Amino acid sequence: MSIHEVSVQIGGKTLWIETGRMARLAAGAVVVRLGETMVLSAASSSPARAGLDFFPLTVDYREKTYAAGKIPGGFLKREAAPSPKEILTMRMADRPIRPLWPKGYREDTQIQSFVISYDQMNDPDVLSINGAGAALALAPLPFLGPIGAVRVGRVNGQFIAMPDNAELAESEMNMVVAGTAEAVTMVEAGMNEVSEDIAIEAIAFAHAEIKKICAAVEELRRNVGWKPVTYTPPEEPKAAIDAAAKGWLEPMRKALHIPEKLARTAAKRKVVAEIREALVQTEDGQSGRFPASEIDAAVGKLEKRVIREAVLNGKRVDGRAPDEIRPITVEVGLLPRAHGSALFTRGETQALVTSTLGTGLDEKLEDGLHKHSYTRKYYLHYNFPPLCVGETRPIRGPSRREIGHGALAERSLLPVLPEMSEFPFTIRVVSDVLMSNGSSSMASVCGTTLSMMDAGIQIKRPVAGIAMGLVEEGDRTVVLSDILGDEDHAGDMDFKVAGTQRGITALQMDIKSTGVSKDTLTTALDQARHGRIHILKEMLKAISRPRPEYNRHAPRVEVVRIKPDKIGMLIGPGGKNIRRIQEETGTTIQVEDDGLVKIYATEAESGLAARRQVEAVAEEATLGRIYDGKVTSVKDFGAFFEIIPGVEGLVHVSELAAGYVDRVDSIVAPGEIHPVKVILIDESGRVKLSRKQALAELGQEDPRAPTGDAPQGGEGRPPRGHGDRGDRGGDRGGDRGGRGGDRGGRGGRGGGGRGDRGPRRRD
Repeated sequence: MSIHEVSVQIGGKTLWIETGRMARLAAGAVVVRLGETMVLSAASSSPARAGLDFFPLTVDYREKTYAAGKIPGGFLKREAAPSPKEILTMRMADRPIRPLWPKGYREDTQIQSFVISYDQMNDPDVLSINGAGAALALAPLPFLGPIGAVRVGRVNGQFIAMPDNAELAESEMNMVVAGTAEAVTMVEAGMNEVSEDIAIEAIAFAHAEIKKICAAVEELRRNVGWKPVTYTPPEEPKAAIDAAAKGWLEPMRKALHIPEKLARTAAKRKVVAEIREALVQTEDGQSGRFPASEIDAAVGKLEKRVIREAVLNGKRVDGRAPDEIRPITVEVGLLPRAHGSALFTRGETQALVTSTLGTGLDEKLEDGLHKHSYTRKYYLHYNFPPLCVGETRPIRGPSRREIGHGALAERSLLPVLPEMSEFPFTIRVVSDVLMSNGSSSMASVCGTTLSMMDAGIQIKRPVAGIAMGLVEEGDRTVVLSDILGDEDHAGDMDFKVAGTQRGITALQMDIKSTGVSKDTLTTALDQARHGRIHILKEMLKAISRPRPEYNRHAPRVEVVRIKPDKIGMLIGPGGKNIRRIQEETGTTIQVEDDGLVKIYATEAESGLAARRQVEAVAEEATLGRIYDGKVTSVKDFGAFFEIIPGVEGLVHVSELAAGYVDRVDSIVAPGEIHPVKVILIDESGRVKLSRKQALAELGQEDPRAPTGDAPQGGEGRPPRGHGDRGDRGGDRGGDRGGRGGDRGGRGGRGGGGRGDRGPRRRD
């Protein structure tokens, strides 16, 4: 097979799509390249399995560490379970592809994408969407593509297609848009309070680039000689559908118009049981009866028909108008030991959300294809237990859906968080969905805002979220606000919008049809803005602004900045010093490379005690200041005192006490604490101290002051050896007693010039 390649200019960069070199046994395979980032995508298919009533499509995405010149960590040293980033990319690639298949198609279809080269600049996630779409477009499958995907940024008011990581860091939006040449089918975006008009412009800008990618894939199809695949969908069980509608349309309508979910579900199950009992065959050839699979399809059609008719007639199944929001109740501070908590209830959707403040040690480590791992100071975990829908299922780890919903809620609050480089805490948010009847992810957004405010986190502005729906029949279009679970299932769009009163912070759109028009998107976003502001007003009735102080159970933080060259002294050999401070004060201390020290404590007193010790380590001696010095060693010429951890100075014997000091150890002893004053710091940083000046300045009597006079002649202090000469600089005193000779004008200790010393006597 020959190698074929096409290229297209997107945002001033060249996007390459190649086929025929790799994975030639797959139904369709391509390599997509942007810069030096490359993704291999391959599509495969197997015959349909008997009895399936859904389309078994699987999209997988994996980042090979060799792509970035790295080796996986861990004991096995190989790629393991998919990371959250990989799972989110799988979901993002799945969503624009899933609607583009003929009705009734049931063949097993699998798409695998591998990142095989990463240049640290161009994110491979969008390339994997383009690769998945191109691989399907080249495969002998009835895929209704091709599709394209583009990332959009906005810097200084200008849209950028396929921005690199550096451009994204400056961008006010990070939007991924996918679709066909005719319409947009998927949007995933995080924004910095962007207006609805700008969001619509960004989507339109992206769609213009998507058309170029679709045209390039069509060119690649022609180059390889691809032939369209004919697929004849199975006939609908019209007789079964008609039979179900004839006898049970009204009972189903009554059941689905019950406002309460549990009662509605019970009534619907009763109607379904009656239909199955009356119409399902119990033996072959039974007159007026049908196979169970046909009746199940007929029931699904009947349910969808009732819900859509109600919407198109202006009255939803729970009695609301299209733009009406369900009743909202909000409670904050429910959990006495949590740092921040909120219970947000909207109709029959409820989320218990907590915010917990942690230390720097609680930051979440992220590792992937980036050259260096990094940590996140804010993260959100979303849990969807089976109890929230009144069902049972195995309880395992978080599902892909839970990871996706959590990421959306997390992203919604990012633009309003405090400046995280200055914020001293790590924030972990947990959203436990306790009831679900539509839009639990947006309930999590609202609950996150409330719990953060309850925790005393000074967010810039409150954020609310709302899920929008759509029903289209011919030229009739109805946009729904705050959709129910049944409306989500029966509708044509799931459109989630989160934001402040100023603008949008996050947006997620999934189209179940082949696309929606720009006018419909504009209507949906405008209606979502009105709904979002209504929800914000209801939220602020419970708590209007963040609490002025952190919860009393939250850790207390003290922030100290020291010189970087003092870090080693603070930590100590093998961490000895910092461990001692932490153990003595019961605190946790985090030291940054730039000298920023964060002290976390459960009580204010402990934090202040640790702060004093850290400041003491970082402190430098100040001329003229009096310190409580600790005697570290005693010499015959004076004593050394530690006045600050790691800073020592000498008190010369002449500065120990007023009067003549015969023996240094008669005044001070190792381990004792005495007030000392800094009287000199020389050019080398050596510190000279005075005990007698400190006592005089403090007005304290010296209980150890000598009472006798200085000895005369040769009867003075016993001769000393010549081994330890001590400090020979500066002030050497006057008459040395038994050493004889005229020392010049040095009269007493501390006085006189250096004069004529005369001959030194050698004993």
